[in-house]
Amino acid sequence: MARSLARVRGELADFLRSRRQRIAPEAVGLPAGGRRRTPGLRREEVAALAGVGVTWYTWLEQGREIGVSSGFLDRLSEVLRLDEAERRHLYLLVHQRPPVAPGKTWCQVPEVVHRLMADLPQRPVYVLNLRWDVLAWNPVADRLFGFAAQSPGRRNLLRMLFLGPVLRQRLVDWPQQASQLLASFRRGFVQAHSAPDIDELVEELTRAAPDFGPMWARQQVHGSCLGVRRLWLPDLGDATFDQASLTIDAERHLHLVYYAARDESAWQAWLRSAAVGAC
Repeated sequence: MARSLARVRGELADFLRSRRQRIAPEAVGLPAGGRRRTPGLRREEVAALAGVGVTWYTWLEQGREIGVSSGFLDRLSEVLRLDEAERRHLYLLVHQRPPVAPGKTWCQVPEVVHRLMADLPQRPVYVLNLRWDVLAWNPVADRLFGFAAQSPGRRNLLRMLFLGPVLRQRLVDWPQQASQLLASFRRGFVQAHSAPDIDELVEELTRAAPDFGPMWARQQVHGSCLGVRRLWLPDLGDATFDQASLTIDAERHLHLVYYAARDESAWQAWLRSAAVGAC
């Protein structure tokens, strides 16, 4: 860390000084009177508000060899009223990495993502958040998984997997594939540790789904977002798909799940017979 601070010493000093100088003392509960040679907050005021000594804070502005915790950077960001872009910049200056973003479990899907799905009419695609709520999908994905038939408040892939009939019928060897999917879900569960609704989902499924609790207790974790899905389709039978989960909006924690059939000719024939996705 010492080398990184030495490299950006001047930029760090200029950044912190500019941010404290833009804050009026009265905005943080300090008296506005008295003669000030520079606008904004003094170093000793920032140090007091952030809970550190003025000498230590001065060393930080000077890029000295000191240990700086993430907790302090977060407190300093609050004192200096940094927005998310500025907080990220501060972390990059001091730690050479962005801050860990808290997991979000709900958001609106950007319009460009809807356009992307419309451009893939023959590939089943849908969008999940960290809680695995299904936020958007294209017609062929709906034909396979029946998303539109679920009420908006219950349209959750994990809930459909363990409490509904469609995915139990659709997934070949349901126990094995359900276990794999649950292991993938655990990544989002850990990332969204501060979101109470994801805990509520796990608690609900533990109570309501007999298969869920034992699988969840296994503590399985899958590192790869690439996989193979075997689906049973009417008039086609057992069909194998390559599946990928692609991050499409890191800030909103959105993932697009994409299926590509290995037997393309059989898949195209099924699309024609099902009257979806045909060009």
